[in-house]
Amino acid sequence: MSTTTVNIVRIPATKENAEDEILECLRRDGVAIVTGMYAMSHIEQVQNDLAPHFESDVVDKSGFFPSTTQRATGLFAISRACVDLAMHPLLLAVANRLLTSTYSFCQGTQKKTVQSKPIISSTVGFRVNPGGQQQELHRDDNDFHTRPCDWPMMIGCVIALTRTHKNNGATIVIPRSHLWEDEDRVPLVEEAVPAELEPGDATIFVGNLYHAGGSNITLDERRETAGIFMAKGFYRQAENEYLMVPPERCKELQLTPAELRVLGYGLSQPACGFVKYKDPMESVFGIIDDETVSM
Repeated sequence: MSTTTVNIVRIPATKENAEDEILECLRRDGVAIVTGMYAMSHIEQVQNDLAPHFESDVVDKSGFFPSTTQRATGLFAISRACVDLAMHPLLLAVANRLLTSTYSFCQGTQKKTVQSKPIISSTVGFRVNPGGQQQELHRDDNDFHTRPCDWPMMIGCVIALTRTHKNNGATIVIPRSHLWEDEDRVPLVEEAVPAELEPGDATIFVGNLYHAGGSNITLDERRETAGIFMAKGFYRQAENEYLMVPPERCKELQLTPAELRVLGYGLSQPACGFVKYKDPMESVFGIIDDETVSM
């Protein structure tokens, strides 16, 4: 079935049932645009915080990112404003409902049921400069060797820091490509549509949706976005957050227990990620609360 005529649904962040509508769109289309998700003051602060990191970036030798794209990685280590992007209540609510895993198993004669909540897989800022080439269409969950039975295992949230439109490199997506059962089906550019955003809007999509950074054919516009990517809690993170945001930096930023767990420092039950056979929240940060796992 052709996907070229499918438009991306736009949902106001303040809408009463926004969370339910986003989830409906993600299941049906693989993508939704959430308008007015972040305040302009927040967006401007993130822009300022990312600027020096864009300027110090080096060209991606692999070619996955065109040479005209500048990146800023490890956003949790950069600033409080960047952390707050990932901790948006609506984003976390959607991620938790779509990606939380409930698992039952026997330990001896006792049956146990545990949950594993989603965590950050990677965080990155993107600046597509004038003359920027289009990125190749891809699925973000390729890093995890996923199969159709594993879907969905992650979501992406691309937040506009500047106005993003077709001509300055807005992300292009192929709606409903997350439903493709033919693993050999090749994504075509003519099937894709641009996810055009105003500053503070966000495009949320599942990890097996084909998408790419668009081409910037303008002469003087930079397209800047920030990406928050979350995955099921028992997968290895694409970006090594424990090196990007080590415990010392977490303490400097005074990250809350909730933020530490979203970053991946908590335990994925029953025992994935322990340190000295303890929940890292206790063994590394000395935090014992209602969510600390006793081992």
